[in-house]
Amino acid sequence: MNICVFLSAADLDDRYTRPAREFAELLGKGGHTLVWGGSDVGLMKVVADGVQEAGGRLVGVSVDFLADRVRPGADEMVVARDLAERKALLLAKADAVVVMVGGTGTLDEATEILELKKHGKTDKPVVLLNTAGFYDGLKEQFRRMDAEGFLPRPLTDLVFFAEEPVGALAYLEESAGIR
Repeated sequence: MNICVFLSAADLDDRYTRPAREFAELLGKGGHTLVWGGSDVGLMKVVADGVQEAGGRLVGVSVDFLADRVRPGADEMVVARDLAERKALLLAKADAVVVMVGGTGTLDEATEILELKKHGKTDKPVVLLNTAGFYDGLKEQFRRMDAEGFLPRPLTDLVFFAEEPVGALAYLEESAGIR
């Protein structure tokens, strides 16, 4: 599978990097391809390193103003004109999406794919990997949106919440009929 991962490019501590490395190793050992923002810094680098070291492929989609941070040696690298084109290319190259810890850019990417799913514009599986409870508040907000009628489809049709990397990949592989 080509698995798009939305995540931070910040340098983070072990409670975030350890599970990210674990997920990356699972992805690479499973023969999957990482589709990611193309940066060779922070958590993005941790995941790209882990996937590559475990035998997986790397497909990066960067953006003009971050071109100085692109990872050398990726199997494929595209540089988009702007963030909107970047998101579209990331999603076009992916069979599934995993949202890992991140800031406003990650949240923007996550809500875009969920909005597309909500309107039936994609059926790609989406996993929100809730590392160290990072997305507990967002998870609660999504549940409230669902309970109070803000979502035209059940929340469970839009996103799967995983607490551990192995659960995230298992869900994606099961969705693709790999397991």
